[in-house]
Amino acid sequence: MSLHHHEHAFHAPAGEKGYVRTVRRILVVILGLNWLVAVLKLVFGYLINSTSMVADGYHSFADGASNIVGLLGMRIAGQPMDEDHPYGHKKYETLASLVIAFLLFLVCLNLIHSGWERLRTKSVPEVNIWGFVVLGLTMLINTAVMFYESRRGRALGSDILVADAMHTRADLLTSCSVAVALIGVKIGFPILDPLVAMVIAVFIAISGLEILKGSSAILCDTAAIDRRAIERLVMAIPEVKKCHKIRTRGRHDDIFIDLHVLVDDNMKVVRAHDLTVKIEELIKKEFCGVSDIVVHVEPLSSEAHHDD
Repeated sequence: MSLHHHEHAFHAPAGEKGYVRTVRRILVVILGLNWLVAVLKLVFGYLINSTSMVADGYHSFADGASNIVGLLGMRIAGQPMDEDHPYGHKKYETLASLVIAFLLFLVCLNLIHSGWERLRTKSVPEVNIWGFVVLGLTMLINTAVMFYESRRGRALGSDILVADAMHTRADLLTSCSVAVALIGVKIGFPILDPLVAMVIAVFIAISGLEILKGSSAILCDTAAIDRRAIERLVMAIPEVKKCHKIRTRGRHDDIFIDLHVLVDDNMKVVRAHDLTVKIEELIKKEFCGVSDIVVHVEPLSSEAHHDD
């Protein structure tokens, strides 16, 4: 028999709407800052005829695009549980982070292509003090955005904010490559411009791979908690004779668990129900982010019919 202690029906858990509003508000603010940075780079890039700064400006617009992707993802992820989505919509936030990873890969390819073209054509940007002033200002903004977004993303447990912070870091690294390139041109080494851009492209690709690895693990239902830790916790309960078939999945802030426990054959249904409630309370107390637990109770005599 399966005994399950229900804590919610088809509605969003307490605090869920506040979480979504907070993440969306952060994304809107960062979207405005990203596009401010993009406009500054593009305007001054065209004024000083710097192809690297113009390319960096379009890269910043890509950051803004990732914010829009994040806002759309959070709009769907914030929907309450329903009949078609009994486990909720939070994985849409994880799915949106994959789109950001895809944007990072596009930026990476664009930088490699741009660097190769600059090597081939031997184009040299015009260097003056305004280029460094704009780069310094935009890098300062990007640094503040990256640390703020990363800190808030980890505090809120938001995949989309952490992924977007990594995208902002990519933009900051690109700006660093432009600064190095302009310095190289100034001191007579214009080849640094395309070479540094290609090196930064590798770091951007690594950021995309980190996002891809984390998000795909969630979407492919990789185990969220070590089954042995759960088994040790449950087996500490005297009434439990054996615990097996433990499965976990989900995001770190939205974990689903199901497990089987074997008990004495003569245990009454009411006592078995109380046991499942106790197991659920222990697991939720021990592990953060657990949303739902299903406990399947079996008589000890059935052990011979089950294969772990």
